[in-house]
Amino acid sequence: MYVHVGGCWSAKKRTRPITRDDARRLLTGNVAPCPQCRPDTALGMPG
Repeated sequence: MYVHVGGCWSAKKRTRPITRDDARRLLTGNVAPCPQCRPDTALGMPG
């Protein structure tokens, strides 16, 4: 499971939108950022 930026070409059909705060919380937890769209960078988080 990955966190993606909206519109990422790599995201599969089984996706759902989340808030920026939820994305940050998931990325600081145990969910990896998509290596193609880099949502951590888009959110200004250190990589």
